[in-house]
Amino acid sequence: MAEEEEVTAATEKVIRVQRVFVNHLDSYSSGNIGKFLSNCVVGASLEEITEEEEEEDENKSTMPEASSAKLKEGMFQIVGTLSKLESVRPDFAVETYDVISREDLLMRLLECDVIVYNITENPQQAEEAIWAVSALNEEVNHFEKRKVFILVSTVMTWARSKPLDADDSEIPFTEEDYRRRKPHPNFLDHINAEKMVLKFGKKAKKLTTYVVAAGLQYGVEEGILHYFFKIAWLGEVPALPVFGDGTNVIPAIHVLDLAGVIQNIIDHVPKLHYLVAVDEAVHTLEDLVKCISKNTGPGKIQKIPKENAFLTKDLTQECLDHLLVNLRMEALFVKENFNIRWVAQTGFVENINNILKDYKQSRRLLPIKICILGPPAVGKSSIAEALSKHYKLHHIKLKDVISEAIAKLEAIVTPKDEGEEEEEGEEEEEENVEDAQELLDGIKENMEQNAGRLEDQYIIRFIKEKVKSMPCRNQGYILDGFPKTYDQAKDLFNQEDEEEEEEVRGKMLPFDKLIIPEFVCALDASDEFLKERVMNLPESIVAGTHYSQDRFLRALSNYRDLNTEDETVLNYFDEIEIHPIHIDVGKLEDSQNRLAIKQLIKEIGEPRNYGLTDEEKAEEERRAAEERLAREMMEEAEREHKEAMEMAEKMARWEEWNKRLEEVKREERELLEAQSIPLRNYLMTHVMPTLMQGLNECCKVRPDDPVDFLAEYLFKNNPEMQ
Repeated sequence: MAEEEEVTAATEKVIRVQRVFVNHLDSYSSGNIGKFLSNCVVGASLEEITEEEEEEDENKSTMPEASSAKLKEGMFQIVGTLSKLESVRPDFAVETYDVISREDLLMRLLECDVIVYNITENPQQAEEAIWAVSALNEEVNHFEKRKVFILVSTVMTWARSKPLDADDSEIPFTEEDYRRRKPHPNFLDHINAEKMVLKFGKKAKKLTTYVVAAGLQYGVEEGILHYFFKIAWLGEVPALPVFGDGTNVIPAIHVLDLAGVIQNIIDHVPKLHYLVAVDEAVHTLEDLVKCISKNTGPGKIQKIPKENAFLTKDLTQECLDHLLVNLRMEALFVKENFNIRWVAQTGFVENINNILKDYKQSRRLLPIKICILGPPAVGKSSIAEALSKHYKLHHIKLKDVISEAIAKLEAIVTPKDEGEEEEEGEEEEEENVEDAQELLDGIKENMEQNAGRLEDQYIIRFIKEKVKSMPCRNQGYILDGFPKTYDQAKDLFNQEDEEEEEEVRGKMLPFDKLIIPEFVCALDASDEFLKERVMNLPESIVAGTHYSQDRFLRALSNYRDLNTEDETVLNYFDEIEIHPIHIDVGKLEDSQNRLAIKQLIKEIGEPRNYGLTDEEKAEEERRAAEERLAREMMEEAEREHKEAMEMAEKMARWEEWNKRLEEVKREERELLEAQSIPLRNYLMTHVMPTLMQGLNECCKVRPDDPVDFLAEYLFKNNPEMQ
């Protein structure tokens, strides 16, 4: 009996495993839907969500990863296609297909229990979705069990629908009104796909089809709204653009909530086949952009004509259509019948903090906060400058911060033109002007009393405002040479809303996690090294700085005194367990501090930002091409010079060899001539006279054998014989 129960339990376990196909798993929407489903237990949404589970879900910003194969046994198995050849297979997918024929794709679809076709990001997928549902319909007689086909479409197929009540345009559309929907002209393919999917679902019992009209998707890496998030995070514009008057209502939904809707459809298999997936909020374009600007950008928006929106290269026509739609929708069926663990049920604005957190984590846009400390002339500013360029951080210098703060206060105090003032918040502005004037007077008085120097309370206030500013919270900062003392560090980084200060031994000091530096770099060098470095500086650099002899020695002495006390600024960071990176610049023997910079980059790690823009990439490629060309030209010139030198040497050696050859020949001729003189004299004296006479005689007689005749003649007439 026990064995039979085990077999039954195993069979149920096998049945509970469902294979789900999702197209384009490497895209924003489908990728997040696939990842969500891969972490869901089959049938989980059929159970009611308890209050404890809801509280747990609120504490989690993203869905947990399926950590083991055992956990995945009762979960959805995700397979799907990829939109790009170079895309890497997502970790959550069991199988992916990039280049696949329709015949092979159909075989893969037939292996799945659920087929999800998402056409919200790629309109060309609408045609493939129609093919897929029709191909499955043809094979329906061969199905062993029921298959579910879900088409994820967009509310843009409702964009031109006439209001339900001509007198009240605020009445929202619901699922029941789907037969009255009228699409935006650019979304005709989407509505055709919707109709075909619903049509095939009515014919076959073993093929159940659903259409989900999803609102504008947001969350995690962000979809269409990423354009606004990116320009806000980069902080390169004074205000975020709002296209048109911004009063158009945009139905929206968190991408993970959309995935939750799909999970519920798979589990519940509802009788209603057309569903609307939107959150409960009624947000306008202005509400969305203003919220992004306030929470991660400059805090301002600027309304621009709709026509100018089409000049934005980062937004496609389809994206702009979504942003300019004016449509009120309510997901009644989803709200009343589904058990969804909502991520953002109340909408974008109310959940902006969690949305921002997920956005920054998913895109690795985490701030890098660095503090560089050390004695004067050790190279703090040059290293900070190099690091700020490498990591694209904000370089915070004490002098600049004070000047900037005073200039800002003066700008607030200075009366504005009537045309510049806005009607809203005039009372607040008046209060700000009074506060700014009071602070400005206090600063000027303080500087007069202290010979142009500011007290710590003002400096710390300005530095704290700077590190809490949105650009520093987004990208991060490099604090150059401040704080100098333990108390300054404590005042700068402490939590403003501290409870009763009870100094407990062994308990960590309270600090503000938002602004505390992640890395502290303690540079140092011997006094002799620093003095020699300052002495070798050019006069042009020394002029007007604290590097003049008296001021430098005084500053160095002051630094050494501060850092020999019991409580130093480095002790503060050690106490809160941010242990400084110690670098002795003097031992590195590198005047440009390149080795110190390299060591710090290794400690800090990779940049955490968007990387190079398209323009910067093009500029870098152009610079690299120019450098390569210059290098090639230099190498060519060197080679030609080398060849010319070798040829010149060769010609010189050739000429030298020829010259020596001529000299040798001349010497040989002279030697031969010198050696032939005695022989010639002998011949002319003893041989030639008799020989000439014999030859003359031979010519006269003309004998038959002249040689014999001549020999006989010479023998007879030899002077010695006579």
